[in-house]
Amino acid sequence: MNETEWLAEFASALERGDIDGASAMFADDCYWRDLVAFTWNIVTLESRSAIADMLRARLSDVKPGSFQLAGRPGWFTFETVRGRGRGHVRLKDGKAWTLFTALLELKGFEEKKGPTREHGTQHGAFRDRVTWTDRRNADARELGYERQPYVLVIGGGQGGIALGARLKRLGVPTLIVDRNARPGDAWRNRYKSLCLHDPVWYDHLPYLPFPDHWPIYTPKDKMGDWLESYTKIMELDYWSSTACRRASFDEAKGEWTVVVERDGREITLTPKQLVIATGMSGFPEIPAFPGADRFKGKQHHSSRHPGGEGWAGKRCVVVGSNNSAHDIAADLWEHGADVTLLQRSATLVVRADTLARNRPLYSEEAVASGITTEIADLTTASMPYGALPKVMQPVVEQIRREDADFYARLEKAGFKLTFGEDNTGIGPMYLRRGSGYYIDVGASDLIADGRIKLKSGVEIERMTEDSVVLDDGSELKADLVVYATGYGSMNQWAAELISPEVADKVGKCWGLGSGTAKDPGPWEGELRNMWKPTAQENLWFHGGNLMQSRLYSIFLSLQLKARMEGLPTPVYGRAPVHHKA
Repeated sequence: MNETEWLAEFASALERGDIDGASAMFADDCYWRDLVAFTWNIVTLESRSAIADMLRARLSDVKPGSFQLAGRPGWFTFETVRGRGRGHVRLKDGKAWTLFTALLELKGFEEKKGPTREHGTQHGAFRDRVTWTDRRNADARELGYERQPYVLVIGGGQGGIALGARLKRLGVPTLIVDRNARPGDAWRNRYKSLCLHDPVWYDHLPYLPFPDHWPIYTPKDKMGDWLESYTKIMELDYWSSTACRRASFDEAKGEWTVVVERDGREITLTPKQLVIATGMSGFPEIPAFPGADRFKGKQHHSSRHPGGEGWAGKRCVVVGSNNSAHDIAADLWEHGADVTLLQRSATLVVRADTLARNRPLYSEEAVASGITTEIADLTTASMPYGALPKVMQPVVEQIRREDADFYARLEKAGFKLTFGEDNTGIGPMYLRRGSGYYIDVGASDLIADGRIKLKSGVEIERMTEDSVVLDDGSELKADLVVYATGYGSMNQWAAELISPEVADKVGKCWGLGSGTAKDPGPWEGELRNMWKPTAQENLWFHGGNLMQSRLYSIFLSLQLKARMEGLPTPVYGRAPVHHKA
């Protein structure tokens, strides 16, 4: 059975309500990943019985139909009673190994685009004409004061901006608040040498891709300028220099009370929906080493590191071995510092060029062959997380063969390498928030040849006035200690802004429950609490890298629009209520 035959038979079974027949069309080892279309949730069903259970609960409400093959092999379009979507199937011996369904549009609430785009003006002569500028100024005066937003987004980085753009196009009154002085400052305020480690084809924002001349790896200040310009072009309602102080939910009214501070005064907002879009992490984690209070040099977290200027000839210790640690160590070396990288645990390293070659969907070649950003995103999303290990393991083996000399040089320098607990590489590690990883853009050569010194497999035992003492008995004299030691869970923001009780109720954000380092079980099969309903009514989390912010803003915006319009949104497979984070 090929994809055409499978889709026809599957569509027929669903139309007849033959749930047993439909579930029997899946392989013994199978996955159905649904993004909102069938479940009003982001969920992966990982067995025939799980698929049958979902269909029994949802088929009569969803009423799927109009299945049509679309373009490349395995792809199809479909409709439900509420919207239109796109799907993909991968077969194994004539049965479905993976099925993917994604809702992309709500019927009756389509975005205005192409032939339905707005006219923009009224041709003719009119007294008291209301211009575009008049309308925009009125919106700025009124939203948050005379009328309330339906959605309040806390955090105006790439995630909040991408979501705001989607909601704007859907006609959802949305206000974004951010404590920074300007959109894009979250990037501008990082160390000067920072560039995106992902290539340009991976990093577009919704609706407005980077121009063809844009550099492959975007410098952080250029990214900041792009985000600031994007908020203006997309006409987002964005309050900068605005700090969220506290929030509470009124269950009877079904709305939030959120107090923010803007221009030196407190303003109370009452949105129906609250989205925390402060990144994919919580607060900076700084280890409490004995003697740290006695250290007379400078010490700070990597998030507070301004750059290597002023440290020429000084002794600098960078604690950690992730992307930030390597970037900061290289930046300090470039400015003439004596740098030691303290690697406390094994790290996955992959060369940026090698990673790009193994991401063929996001490349100039992909664009030339007709693979749009939407096709690349949905293709990536169509692979369930549970199936990733089998897919990634041969890719990792290929990378290790391609770059064997590179890895040998690092190991000879004493660098401890890992390729993931199950040899699956950087993708699963990023999702699990496990051991550190580094996309190499130059620091590895500095480590391999000793220009950046290395201490690996050791921990800091204590600090003195002028040194870091390690648990192997060695001592590193230091004028600067930079802690590139990561961040806590994103739900720390919920604890600070709402309450510890709500944070505990929601549980951790990010991670799959893989049972690997820093990602304890049970297995959930999807990123915890991201872009989907949480255990706290009307509270959502949005974040991730630029690709994730772009892709998943589609599904979060549709969920929010449906609720604003009063559509029934029964959630299937809702995450359990937690008791502590």
